[in-house]
Amino acid sequence: MATTAAVPDLDRLRPAGTKRSSKRDLIVNVFLKQEGHLSADDLVALIKRADHRISRATVYRTLQWMVDAGIARKVDFGEGRFRFEHSYRHPRHFHLICKTCNRSYEFLSSDIEALVEEVAAARAFTARQSVVQIYGTCDACSTGRVTQDEGSNSELLFARDALRIAIATERSGLEFYARGARLVKDPRGRQIFHKLATEEKSHLSTLEGRYQDLLKQDPQLESRPTFLFFKGAAHGLFAAGADQLRRDGVDDLEALRIGIRCERGSHRFFKRYGERFEDSEGKRIFLEFADEEREHLELLIREYRALVKRQRATGHKAAASSKRARAGGRVKPGARARSAQR
Repeated sequence: MATTAAVPDLDRLRPAGTKRSSKRDLIVNVFLKQEGHLSADDLVALIKRADHRISRATVYRTLQWMVDAGIARKVDFGEGRFRFEHSYRHPRHFHLICKTCNRSYEFLSSDIEALVEEVAAARAFTARQSVVQIYGTCDACSTGRVTQDEGSNSELLFARDALRIAIATERSGLEFYARGARLVKDPRGRQIFHKLATEEKSHLSTLEGRYQDLLKQDPQLESRPTFLFFKGAAHGLFAAGADQLRRDGVDDLEALRIGIRCERGSHRFFKRYGERFEDSEGKRIFLEFADEEREHLELLIREYRALVKRQRATGHKAAASSKRARAGGRVKPGARARSAQR
């Protein structure tokens, strides 16, 4: 499915000292209007239709310029030639490559990203680029079944899956805070849980509206295969916390502690991966969500500290009252003796 990608600011990307080139600008624009993985020959053919005066050498030089400028990414599917895909505003991703039909399928996985980082850190290695390509046989080739075309662009898939994760997190957060509002006995703490439940409900409605708007851009988008894989995030990052509130013995402080752990984990999750992704709608969704979770985290921490302070103050007052009561009930020995003589 061909879509028109946002055109980058070529003046900003252009190396210092180089002049503007209308031919280069045309090649970049034609490239960004295509989807999938183009060979250099594919792009030459497209450019010749737009302007037959542009030479093959100019296309080749511009392709390398786009790679250096971060507009294009070079990939090798084992065909004996390189292909090029969008890099500007498209998330970095990995590939499944069918050796029977030579089709490639894109995906992104936090687990693979984390493993690459772990291995590099263990070897004190500074990673600049990671390429993961898994070769095998696709479902269509192994079963003979006709599969749906996966031609939607990766930015739409990325945004769809980012919204799905955010929506799942909001739903689990709404359940958590609604349950906490019924559990917490402290009036101020209960008010905080009610407030956060209301905010989660509002955010959920907004995210669901954005999801429906996204689906309008591609009628088949919802049924296309998953692009973004995050272990443990599919059911929402508050699901485990909501289950913990069901346990016996969870008091007000413990309920707040569970909420803090959930919000801190959610904030770190969305911030970490949002900052790692390249500029895209999916990146913006993650970073927006990280900011919301940070605000909730700070609110819960303030309330937790305030409740601890109130409980300590109450405890001190109770202890002082008890001490006064004990002091008032004690009688001096001399007084007991005089009482006995009487």
